[in-house]
Amino acid sequence: MKYKKAGQRACNEKDAKGKFCGGHLKRWFYTTDVLEQECGDVEKAWGRDAEVYRCEHCKTLYLPNPDEADNLNVAGRGQTSVFGLTIPGKER
Repeated sequence: MKYKKAGQRACNEKDAKGKFCGGHLKRWFYTTDVLEQECGDVEKAWGRDAEVYRCEHCKTLYLPNPDEADNLNVAGRGQTSVFGLTIPGKER
């Protein structure tokens, strides 16, 4: 169980040899996970609608960064273009 760092998208857990896992962090909807439904530990600990991320390889759980509380996207908020490009909105 870890907290994501600001803008973190990949797992930073080290294995027994000291290598980083590097698996993608994906939003884990534990209420639909068959194994989690059997024990229910995560739901008991954080409630039904908690934002939890899980590494696709090592299955390490991550909670969102408290400084980015309004951000529900693993990829982060994105960055403003350094080239000054703007894309016009779609016309209806």
